[in-house]
Amino acid sequence: MTPSATDPERLRELDEDTREAWSTYRGRLVDLTGDEYERVEDESWSELQSELARLERRREQLRSVV
Repeated sequence: MTPSATDPERLRELDEDTREAWSTYRGRLVDLTGDEYERVEDESWSELQSELARLERRREQLRSVV
């Protein structure tokens, strides 16, 4: 089976989702300082890492469809 014509489109969507995840992470921290920054950064970093891992698993699934 060959990859469908939509696979490149899905990969582009995943790339956009990755950029959006990073943008969301940065946006949560932009105006924070001190203890508030530390608290929010730790939580936001964990959420970012979870989302990036989810997106990478999806990428691998799409790449393995051959």
